[in-house]
Amino acid sequence: MDDHTDQIRKPRADAVRNRERVLEAAKAVFSAGGPEASLEAVAKRAGVGIGTLYRHFPTREDLFEAVYRREVEQLSELAEHLRAAKDPVDALRRWLRSGVEFVATKKGMVAALALAVQSGSELHAFSFDRLTKATGSLLDRAVSAGELRADIGPEDLLRAFFGMCYIHDQPGWQATALRLLDVFVDGLRVQPAGKAKTGTSKARAARPAVKRKR
Repeated sequence: MDDHTDQIRKPRADAVRNRERVLEAAKAVFSAGGPEASLEAVAKRAGVGIGTLYRHFPTREDLFEAVYRREVEQLSELAEHLRAAKDPVDALRRWLRSGVEFVATKKGMVAALALAVQSGSELHAFSFDRLTKATGSLLDRAVSAGELRADIGPEDLLRAFFGMCYIHDQPGWQATALRLLDVFVDGLRVQPAGKAKTGTSKARAARPAVKRKR
């Protein structure tokens, strides 16, 4: 490889690194500051000039969409990685907990993404397909292992997940969502037959006796 080739490839590598730095910075800035956070703040956090940011992302919406796509792709890659985990239920739980961070970023861009991610759009189809497959791959492992009940599909799981994340927007919502996720996943576990009967018997025993009229 000659010096001329190195000179040609180096700017390309720098451009790729700058783009990744901008996307990582945008994720942090928009998650904390919402859609009104300035692009100058993003550029400063990324350590690049505002001109570099605009060369990669001409509009705020372009940047929002790129961050969103990157988050979806990273969640998809995480699911693939977690498929090798020893405990399939823990793998699913870890993936869902990582999803809370994705929602936090999405909430910070919700206004700009409202049109781009509307039902029927290419971006909506892209995210729905990737997230459904990621969820399904982890859910299927847990069901096949006999750890989770089989009457829930990936679409239902995602609906429940987003419902827990969007139930309120008050400070501290992430901690609440994480707690609800743990309760939800534990509730999906298959209960041993003996344990289920014991629980039913205890519930009946706890009921107050009802006097019957003669």
